[in-house]
Amino acid sequence: MDDLLAAAESILVHAGTHRASGAAAAPPLVPASIFVSAGDPDPDRAYGRVGNPGWEALEAALGAVERAQALAFASGQAASMALMLTLAKGRDQILLPADGYYNARVLAERLRPLGARPVLVDLQDLAQVERELWAAPSLLWAETPTNPLLRVCDIARLAEVADAAGAPMVVDNTVATGLLQRPLDLGATAALVSLTKSGNGHSDVILGAVTTRDAQLRDELHDWRTIGGGIPGPFEAWLVLRGLKTLPLRIARQCENALGVARHLTTHPRVRAVHYPGVEAATLRLAREQMPAGFGPLLSFELDGTAADTEAVVAASNLILPATSFGGVESTWERRARWPGETAPQSLIRMSAGIEPLRAIVADLDEALKAS
Repeated sequence: MDDLLAAAESILVHAGTHRASGAAAAPPLVPASIFVSAGDPDPDRAYGRVGNPGWEALEAALGAVERAQALAFASGQAASMALMLTLAKGRDQILLPADGYYNARVLAERLRPLGARPVLVDLQDLAQVERELWAAPSLLWAETPTNPLLRVCDIARLAEVADAAGAPMVVDNTVATGLLQRPLDLGATAALVSLTKSGNGHSDVILGAVTTRDAQLRDELHDWRTIGGGIPGPFEAWLVLRGLKTLPLRIARQCENALGVARHLTTHPRVRAVHYPGVEAATLRLAREQMPAGFGPLLSFELDGTAADTEAVVAASNLILPATSFGGVESTWERRARWPGETAPQSLIRMSAGIEPLRAIVADLDEALKAS
């Protein structure tokens, strides 16, 4: 794994760079909606909605990291929709984690008229997942660690039961990224990431991507992206490609900070529960096996108090930024249950550890808990 990680980090640093004499070291930005075209159309350059050199450089980098083919989308949700439309076709249900990203559940419900109903399961309960997979033709939509409760499930075992039932499996890998966790190596049909988060890392882009080793699936997703119009902007793709070059450095610091914060909170008198793979004894061994290089920037914790108490803590910080999303260089947090449709506990704070010094993050956290 160390050799694979080192290779992936090198790939990201040099992604999009041309080595010919006189070539620009920085990848070019190509803001073109049309390309010169005559005669039989070039399948990659017929029109700006079909392809762009910037997308392709980004996709080459993402694909090389996971030894797969990658496809970039306008957002993580656009990527999710293409996956659901493609893989749920002709199936009766989409199995989703009850404690995962709530907008995946919302999207599956919106697509219900097309035939597949969303069914919520506990991904740590393999017997329940297996029963549901055999109950009807299904798509298994996994997420680990989950957002916002950071629960870890066994990807390899889920892939085994899904394969036995003839069900494709998607893993939302946004929290871990392809640097920390390799769902395709563990049997997933496809991996999904919101590049808005750690991939870009600077809170100024919305983008998503899918990686897969199934060439036919990749082509079908490309068709959905082209026809549906869920394409990435050239500038957004350029920014994410640039952001990926520092992902190894950023995420290492963020993992260190998140673990430090989680450990600190486990003994805090105002905190009744901490959710982070690195401090969850029941799944720590599995987390270390699946994510040997770190557990990601995201953690959550529950205050011993009300929703109003929790909002007061979030508002009292001077360093940690009250905001949604995660994976940026700045530390952020929010009371997660403020969002309609989210099922998180009312006093749960979801926090993304940034790259600030750990002592500064902890000091601000303690001051906010004290001041409120």
